Amino acid sequence: MIIDCIIVEDEPLARSRLEGYVDKVPFLNLRRSFDNGMEAIAFLGTTSVDLLFLDIQMDGFNGMQLLESVRNKPEVIITTAFDQYALKGYEFNVIDFLLKPYTFERFMVSVLKVRDKISNHLSETPEYVFIKTEHRLEKVFTNEILHVEGMRDYRQIHLIDRRIMTLETFKDLERLLPSRTFCRVHKSFMVSVAKIESIEKDRIKIGTALIPVSDTYKENFYKLIAPAARK
Repeated sequence: MIIDCIIVEDEPLARSRLEGYVDKVPFLNLRRSFDNGMEAIAFLGTTSVDLLFLDIQMDGFNGMQLLESVRNKPEVIITTAFDQYALKGYEFNVIDFLLKPYTFERFMVSVLKVRDKISNHLSETPEYVFIKTEHRLEKVFTNEILHVEGMRDYRQIHLIDRRIMTLETFKDLERLLPSRTFCRVHKSFMVSVAKIESIEKDRIKIGTALIPVSDTYKENFYKLIAPAARK
């Protein structure tokens, strides 16, 4: 399991130390670091992550304002030198509160809480989803999906025994399908990781299909299928 995370911290030394801690943990993937909340909100508006390390006391747009502004919040670990924010932070269902200065061992306690929570959530992933197709919602079992192919305005979902067409965008499908099982690998393709038979020269074989892995999605794809290869 790879946990995608971002850091929002306006103190350069604290940010650098936290980046170093994240880099030591094989299952953490640091997507971006920010020194202000506004840039972080813009990033979260277009990109999904699993975990947010958030400083509270920042100039201008502070951490609490960020929590109030983000719609689909990832798991949150608050990092701050001011313990009076602890109670307020838990009102936002943050998973833990790290009081500066904190050790790597204390950092790991928080991170393992996140991993356990995400693991429990993944074990509860539904067996099926409903996909909009024509004028109906069609029940599709996730373990029957091989891959999804973009075809102009449509997405063609290749199942074990049939294909269905939908106007759902790739972004819609990425929200709908479990992110640990389905992965975007190209602007025109999403694959079921469980259905991959082999990978050779950045081409995925699923049944008779050969699906390219583009440079844009390559890093995240290989981190998902082989976490040990990230170092």
